[in-house]
Amino acid sequence: QLQASGGGLVQAGGSLRLSCATSANTFHGYTVGWFRQAPGKEREFVTAIRYNSGHTTYEDSVKGRFTISKSNAKNTVYLQMNSLKPEDTAVYYCAADRGVILSSIRDNRAYDYWGQGTQVTVSS
Repeated sequence: QLQASGGGLVQAGGSLRLSCATSANTFHGYTVGWFRQAPGKEREFVTAIRYNSGHTTYEDSVKGRFTISKSNAKNTVYLQMNSLKPEDTAVYYCAADRGVILSSIRDNRAYDYWGQGTQVTVSS
């Protein structure tokens, strides 16, 4: 149901915009999150947005560099990534669920629906 796209290879300091689209009619009522997983590491939280309210949450290491946003018209959630660093290299996944409580918003187990992942590689 979720399709993540927009990854690629970029030099340090560059930018990429990821997209997460849904095959359902809308993300209305969902929390949509972005997670990432680097080789040999656990999947980690990056950011999330409560679609109705627009409330956002960010992992500390991406604050000020990454921005999550939404397009109601396109039923899509975006992750704008600026000032990319080599340590941002990972497979990025979008995830969604209706029942995510605020205290669990950073927990990947709180999300039932996942996209296939898109590779982001940042060269130094």
